[in-house]
This record gives sequence, structure tokens and C-alpha cells, in this order.
Amino acid sequence: MHIEAKDFERYLDRMIDVQRRLVAIPALGPDNGGDGEYLKSREMIKILGEFGLNDIQEYDCPDERVSKKVRPNLAAIVTGKDRNKTLWVLSHLDVVPVGERSLWHGDPFELKVEADCLVGRGVEDNHIGIIMSLFGIQYLKEKNISPFCNIGLLFVADEETGSIYGLDYMLKTSGLFKPGDLVMVPDSGTPDGVYIEIAEKSIMWLKFQVKGRQCHASRPSLGINAMKAGAELIVLLDELNRRFPNKNPLFCPETSTFEPTKKEANVENINTIPGDDIFYFDCRILPDYNVDDVMAFIHKNVDKIVEKYGVKVEISPKQSVIAPPSTPEKCEIVDRLKGAINSVLKIEPKVYGIGGGTVASFFRRQGYPVAVYSKIDEVAHSPNEHVTFENMYQNSAIMATLMAG
Repeated sequence: MHIEAKDFERYLDRMIDVQRRLVAIPALGPDNGGDGEYLKSREMIKILGEFGLNDIQEYDCPDERVSKKVRPNLAAIVTGKDRNKTLWVLSHLDVVPVGERSLWHGDPFELKVEADCLVGRGVEDNHIGIIMSLFGIQYLKEKNISPFCNIGLLFVADEETGSIYGLDYMLKTSGLFKPGDLVMVPDSGTPDGVYIEIAEKSIMWLKFQVKGRQCHASRPSLGINAMKAGAELIVLLDELNRRFPNKNPLFCPETSTFEPTKKEANVENINTIPGDDIFYFDCRILPDYNVDDVMAFIHKNVDKIVEKYGVKVEISPKQSVIAPPSTPEKCEIVDRLKGAINSVLKIEPKVYGIGGGTVASFFRRQGYPVAVYSKIDEVAHSPNEHVTFENMYQNSAIMATLMAG
């Protein structure tokens, strides 16, 4: 059966209603200054009930930092033809902060309906996953089509800040997932809808604290300029790009990347030589490199700076995620998803790898093949985040086609 995007135009008012209700609840995790996802999960349960999904399992991860003391995770399962296999579709409930509020054209948590799109925090990241899951199921119900296997809809917490209280907790405690299950995560994509993500780079965020000796700028010999030493270290670390030069055309960009990013303030006045200087590096490393080798090269260059300037340098990892095994290009979930995309969009999908980490990595470490896909404008985390009507229709049609088999 061929399913077309235009078949979903009749759902627009209902899509807008779901988006409006979800946008109105700022589901920020405590690491982002919020109180978690509990209120949003209650609204999500109501919405699921309106779609006839009443068999909902709740997996609350304890977290003393939020008022309800738990981070909620939900699972709703629809029985399919093959009851021994489940296609899991994972969306996340949490969102990121709004950033600079003055850049928004209105209240980020009040849905704005424009001529061809919806604007509000979370409408793309990750409400598009929720929309395509719900309306994919709704379409099959109305057409009396049984999914080719069980469909498991997951709505998790904490995706934006590490997934420890979300998917990681569910994998460790729920007992839901079985060998042979398929996983699709609609949380990354491109505007043309061509690319399916099957691989990730390792991620390493490093904090460098350079300790020298503060003094008056007119008498530099009395101190040790931590900023000067740090600046030279940053330049030396650019050599990482030449020490680890491999290219992998699966990824975009196809090389590892090593970039200085955040810089903390040191002294407040111009005429003081700083005795303390702090900066950060963001490293995205191709899977064919050992992260330990990268760290060894960094320490080698740090030693040069320590010897030259007499400073102390402390390196603290802020995040370190080793790339899991890639999803095979030839596997059931990728083949089925390619077929669904081709059927709806009339294009030949391609697979690729990304530099950013996704929640899919937790599944991949457990040996589950995962396809990450959605057709989006890539405005997640941006001011005036939006999702087009067309993308909601097309993604829902692709999801319905995937579920139908």
C-alpha cells in the first residue's frame, strides 16, 4: 500500500493541538536550570490516551534534584503481526533552554502558527518525533492496517543532558528490549531528507586550567603569565589535526575535529598578568582512532608548555563518549527505512555518520542496530525553532510506511 504525505494534511489541526500543548510545558532538565519532564509526561499520557494508546508503562528514574524526585520515561506498545519482534521509535520529552530571549519573535513556550510552519521551543527537537509516531499509528488504525510487528513508542527524559536518567536507565531496568528488535530514532536529519545516520564519532570535551603566578603587568618578570602559556598551548594543540588526519567519507565532516571553544574570564583589569587561565576543547574523533592516543598527544604538548613557562596544567574531562560500533549499512531497520523514504519522497536515501552524539549510541552499545532519521530544517536549539507543515506530513507518512512494513 502506497502512503502519501498529502494523506496527512487532514490531521493538521490535531498536529497543531499536540504541538501547542507540549510547547507550553518547559521540560528543562535540572542541568539546564529546569524542574524536569514530569508535567510534560502527564500531558503526554493524556495525549496518548486520545490516540487510543492507554497501555502505558512508566519507568521513573530517581533524581533528587527535581521537585517530583523522578525523571519520567514512558513506553506505549501496539501489537503487530509478528509478536516476537518490536520496532521501537524513540522520542525525547526534554528540550534545551531558549538562549538569548530577545532573538525570539515571541514567547518561546507559546506556539506560534505561521503560514507554513509552527514556531516554538521543541517543535522540531523533538516534537517532530512525537508527531510522526502518533500520526503514523493513527493512520494505520484508521485504515485497519496491522503493523508488520509490534510497535513500541518511547518518550524519554534527559536526552539533552546525557540520557543517564532516560534511555540509559530504561536499558538497565525495564527489560523491554529483546534481541532481534529494531530501533528508529527520529532525532537528527537534513532538509532534503536523504540521509540516515548510522555512525557517530567519539566525543571528548576537555577543560584546561593553566596555573601561573599573578603580578602587575608592568613587572612581568615577577609573575608567570598563565594566559600566554594557555594561548601557546591552544596553538600547539592545532597539531592534533595533522597528527590524526584520517578521512572517512561516511562522516560529515570526514575528518576528526579538535576545536578550542569556551574561554573563562581571568583577571578583571588590564594591568594585571593573570595567574590562572581556563579554556576548553571540543574533540570529535573518528572511530578508527583510540581516544587514549589522542590524550597522550595532548599530554605531550602540555609537557612542552609546562617546561617552557613553569606553569602547572590540569586537564579535566567534562564529557568523554567513546563511539559505539556503527549500525551496519545492510541491516533490516536501514533497509526498511530506506524503502519507506523512497516510497514517500521518491528519493534514494544515503547513510552517513555525524560528529555529534545521539541517544542512539546507548542502543548501539547494547548491540541493537539503530537508524536515526527525520526530514527537518536543522533549526534545533536555535531561536525561533520551527517545523514546517510539509515536514510533519512527510515524516508521518514515512513513519506509517515503516510501521506498515
